[in-house]
Amino acid sequence: MFSLTVAAVVFGVIFLAELPDKTALAGLMLGTRYRASYVFAGVAAAFLLHVALAIAAGSVLTLLPHRVVQGVVGVLFLVGAAVLLFKKDDDEEDVATPADQSFWKVSGAGFMMILVAEFGDLTQIMTANLAARYDDPVSVGVGAVLGLWAVAGLGILGGRTLMKHVPLRLITKIAAGVMALLAAFSLYEALAG
Repeated sequence: MFSLTVAAVVFGVIFLAELPDKTALAGLMLGTRYRASYVFAGVAAAFLLHVALAIAAGSVLTLLPHRVVQGVVGVLFLVGAAVLLFKKDDDEEDVATPADQSFWKVSGAGFMMILVAEFGDLTQIMTANLAARYDDPVSVGVGAVLGLWAVAGLGILGGRTLMKHVPLRLITKIAAGVMALLAAFSLYEALAG
């Protein structure tokens, strides 16, 4: 059964974690050179594939005892928060761009860029953790996909404007804070459970 609350929580967590990532910058670069809808189509398809893989991994975690899963999820959220706080910022991502403006070449470039750059990325691991935590693959999948698509859309259409008004470091700190809260809650459940 679909839970709007779970989808909203997942959307917020994934959106905040992905916003300071290199993907938004790479999407911005492609979006300034090529038709935004073509870029978004490729990027959106790649994110859909990544979320499906993460949900499958998270579903496997639900086979473990609940306390073990909560402990693992809590530790992984702490690691994710630390990665966000201590990672070095990428100023610009080098992206191979297609030679022409055809839909298939532009969307293919966006798809391949995300497929390679995001495999095993923090948000993919977080999506697997959230799938294990909530044991609701549809709600987690919808929230994660919409969060990733929203960041991609912002990156492609308006990344520069957002970065002028909201410092990237602030966004990163907020995302790390949310992940630390989720870690604390998961570890509390693991220990108290």
